[in-house]
Amino acid sequence: MGLDPRTLPPEALAFLTERHLATLTTLRPDGSPHVVAVGVTWDGDAGLARVITFASSRKARNLFAAPGSRAAVSQVDGGRWLTLEGPAVVTDDPTRVAEAVRRYAERYREPGERPDRVAIEIAVDRVLGRA
Repeated sequence: MGLDPRTLPPEALAFLTERHLATLTTLRPDGSPHVVAVGVTWDGDAGLARVITFASSRKARNLFAAPGSRAAVSQVDGGRWLTLEGPAVVTDDPTRVAEAVRRYAERYREPGERPDRVAIEIAVDRVLGRA
């Protein structure tokens, strides 16, 4: 079922705050999908799904190679699932990375320090699922 990312129902919002890992799908330069387990956070006010990672990771390199290409994060728990999809960018802007880290720590745990930390931001324009 398709959902409007600007007006997610309460059960979808609750699902996005529970502690669940997700998968992030980006496309490699050859067009093949790269799917990896990640922690993801949802910022409904900004319409952004955020993933923290390091600059040399495959997922970041995929997006560096094609800024604004589409990416998707999906989380599943039994029969409940949500996929957040949209154009994605990688940022090393300290303010944006700090916000991504703050939200990650709130949902999961405080991440270890990394000098090469970056954030992937997905401007969500499509939500699919059953929450």
